[in-house]
Amino acid sequence: MAQPTPKERALGDWLRARLPHGVSELIMFVVKMGWAALFGGLLLIAMMLTHKLWQDDWPIARYDALLAYALSLQILFLVFRLETVGEAKVILLFHLTGTIMEIFKLHMGSWDYPGAGLIKIGGVPLFSGFMYASVGSFMARAIRLFDMRFAPYPPYWASLLFAGAIYLNFFTHHFGPDIRLGLFMASLLLYARTRVWYRMGGWYWMPMPLAGILSAFFLWVAENVGTATKIWLYSGQAPGEIVHVSKMGSWYLLLYVSFVTVTLVQRDALSPVPFRPDPKSAPKSDRATS
Repeated sequence: MAQPTPKERALGDWLRARLPHGVSELIMFVVKMGWAALFGGLLLIAMMLTHKLWQDDWPIARYDALLAYALSLQILFLVFRLETVGEAKVILLFHLTGTIMEIFKLHMGSWDYPGAGLIKIGGVPLFSGFMYASVGSFMARAIRLFDMRFAPYPPYWASLLFAGAIYLNFFTHHFGPDIRLGLFMASLLLYARTRVWYRMGGWYWMPMPLAGILSAFFLWVAENVGTATKIWLYSGQAPGEIVHVSKMGSWYLLLYVSFVTVTLVQRDALSPVPFRPDPKSAPKSDRATS
């Protein structure tokens, strides 16, 4: 599996040398998570700043400026090796699948983009694809930075069918029955035994469905930032109104689509048999932040 880059390892060494004894694992966990979410975090900062500062009479529309910003971030991440080529491929996949769903959902009236912008496809600003891509970026980077293992992982073909059913349901429920309750149950049946193993100074794990629920909550928080800054608004949602908590269910399911998309280019972390770490072995990336 890919290991932390030299810059990431150097940052880890610097932080570990200055962390108080006894709390290093917790602090390093937070640092690693923040580092893995760097792309998405920088996008959220840009959303908040442009919401406060942007003027309608400026020569470039806000959505177009955010697109240029996101593209610049992507280039800088590759230039400074904060992201691997494999992770960039994941971002491209997410951008494509996310934009397709955005065009459809906009057409169906699920949400709207109230701002102006020239660079749009089907009324959807191309910047929106990077919001989905940031989820893929976080997953891909977290897998590498935490040296994650997913075991025992169900048959890969089953995970592909499950992700495909979720993705299709986001489209088909507009015309037929919504099977998301069945998909929630299927996620538990399929991944109930799967543990997400990650390592800091030692190995830790949590059930994969629990990891999905926790991740969905934080994405819901980020989504509230998006609507509060008027990047987009749901149908019937007033500016400043909190996104309904039911959207966490949508994010929970979409995370499985996201994870399977990541595994199309990063499959080394998947194991069909239980993972049994050697507690006496020294982790290869023990001293890395990411």
